[in-house]
Amino acid sequence: MCSATTDPGRSTSRNGSVRKVAWASAIGSTIEWYDFFLYGTAAALVFDSQFFPGLDPAVGTIAAFGTLTAGFLARPLGGVIFGHFGDRAGRRNTLIVSLLLMGLATTMVGALPTYADVGIWAPVLLVLLRLVQGIGLGGEWGGAIVLTLEHAPEDRKGFYGSFPQLGTPAGLILANGAFLGCLAVVGKEEFVQWGWRIVFLISIALVAVGLYLRVHVQESPEYVRTAQRKQVDRAPAAVVFSQHWKPLIHATLVIVGNSTAAYIFMVYVLSYGTTAQNLSRPFVLGCVILGSAAWLVSVPFWARLGDKFGLRAVFVHGSVIRLVWCLAFFPIVNTGNEPIILLFMVSMGLVLSVTNAPIGTLTAGFFPVEVRYSGASISYQIGSLLGGGITPLVASALFTTTQSSWSVTAYLLAISVVSLAASNAIPRRDAAPVHEASAPTEVR
Repeated sequence: MCSATTDPGRSTSRNGSVRKVAWASAIGSTIEWYDFFLYGTAAALVFDSQFFPGLDPAVGTIAAFGTLTAGFLARPLGGVIFGHFGDRAGRRNTLIVSLLLMGLATTMVGALPTYADVGIWAPVLLVLLRLVQGIGLGGEWGGAIVLTLEHAPEDRKGFYGSFPQLGTPAGLILANGAFLGCLAVVGKEEFVQWGWRIVFLISIALVAVGLYLRVHVQESPEYVRTAQRKQVDRAPAAVVFSQHWKPLIHATLVIVGNSTAAYIFMVYVLSYGTTAQNLSRPFVLGCVILGSAAWLVSVPFWARLGDKFGLRAVFVHGSVIRLVWCLAFFPIVNTGNEPIILLFMVSMGLVLSVTNAPIGTLTAGFFPVEVRYSGASISYQIGSLLGGGITPLVASALFTTTQSSWSVTAYLLAISVVSLAASNAIPRRDAAPVHEASAPTEVR
């Protein structure tokens, strides 16, 4: 994988700097994922009645998940746009803009009129804001990973590169916790009518915190050296598609399986559990929160193992375990046995963290410094679109058509097998996990 050569004379100051950058990336990423997951949770629980009230409930759920997918369609575009400026103008300032864009769009969702107020314009505006969210998040993940990775010391790139990954489960916990808390305070009827808006509107305060942190971090030293050598590409996205298309496809296929499984766990189960299995909303939300907590606390452990034994080894073994858990997911949920479901959801969080922890460092390293922001962002966002973006929509359509969760399980299995094959095709290497190069290099 790609990286810069470590300067031995700056180790002490650099350790303090990388910790600051890592935590700023983790917190900023958490806020962006909180914003993004709010929408996914609301699509599963609220948006069908507020923005698509004239539709059959099942069709309304599909329509609500369709607006969720719209955000994923915009994420590759965001990856191209923010990747361009991240590779040409610097990582830090680009991340500040992406956070601001995301936060403003989320806050505006909380102020939207519903279908009862303005008719068809309500879902139209909802989709437009979701597209803006998608563009903002499209520039977030790759930038946070790259900025942290390029600050990290050679022997701890896996560990520090996992910090932005903490944002996914942490944002999910905050989003679902906010919904659960609001539901408990205002009651079910008020929550559906207006209470859901609160969790969107408070996003503006979280964005202010994230902006403060990002303003006070330094630019990537690797990017600074690249800019000083005048090796910045005029059109980095075009270079990725023309010169690095093989690692782009490879990284996308590695990412798609992780994203598909995660969005079944994070989003689709909220709808499936409450409608198909008649589980209570607080219980299903609580399961997702506890599973996400297990995911969150275990990420650093797997990242450290990646630094010790190799990122590839951890990821491939984790992909096999994740495939088995995907096969068991719906049969367990279909039991309706709440203690068993809760235990399984917690274990699912632990399983997802095995592949989530190293995936950023692993795939960002497929690309050289001068186009790394673009390459990491575009591959991740395309993988997320093909995985998480369409998964809730496809799962809802499959279950509505077949009335069987086995059709969804078969879909999960097919994606998991393809992604596992791509993960296993990552070449081995006996040297350090991350290396400087102008092209993708092998990893352990």
